[in-house]
Amino acid sequence: METFHYAHFPPELSHVHIALFTNVANAAQLRARIVEASLAQGPDADAQRAAVNFAFIDASLICSVLHLQTAVVAAILAQVQGTLRTKTVHSEILWALNPSNNITEALRRYGVSDSSTAIFVVRIASPELHDVDELMKAVVSGDISPLSALDGITDWTSVKKYNKLNSDPAIKIAAGKDGVQERRVIDEIVLSMVAMKSVMG
Repeated sequence: METFHYAHFPPELSHVHIALFTNVANAAQLRARIVEASLAQGPDADAQRAAVNFAFIDASLICSVLHLQTAVVAAILAQVQGTLRTKTVHSEILWALNPSNNITEALRRYGVSDSSTAIFVVRIASPELHDVDELMKAVVSGDISPLSALDGITDWTSVKKYNKLNSDPAIKIAAGKDGVQERRVIDEIVLSMVAMKSVMG
């Protein structure tokens, strides 16, 4: 797990904890638990929501750690400015990653699915929150891997499809050179799309 400190944000939103879980074995149960917590009522509802108070993101659609960080910052900005399009700052990350404004599509496409085997878990919190990795491991059954392991996880075909980049001329030119160049160009375009979405929104 890595922690990023954004001193220019309010204290309660200034620390971002990001872990990459691989070999995830309980994706279906986790997804069901998230849905159950969102619908929960009664005395245990708050505890259920607190246990899954993270952003759970399918890592296969993330191009780079900077791509994810850009969406995280966009979500925090929305929280600070009172312009959230979703219910929480964590679900806002998924909205920021999705090319369209369709919230349901964002949650379905970028959130954890029954078949997810690699998941980014993100917690936006104050510096007072401790043992975040233990809280994460309490809900995700998998191996915490270095964020650099993303290099072997990204599904570039799906990234191009969902971001409608298959006919992009810059990518076609880059693809004619080599795969590394193509992936770099895709990452730059997708990252820009996330950044511009928050500005235009």
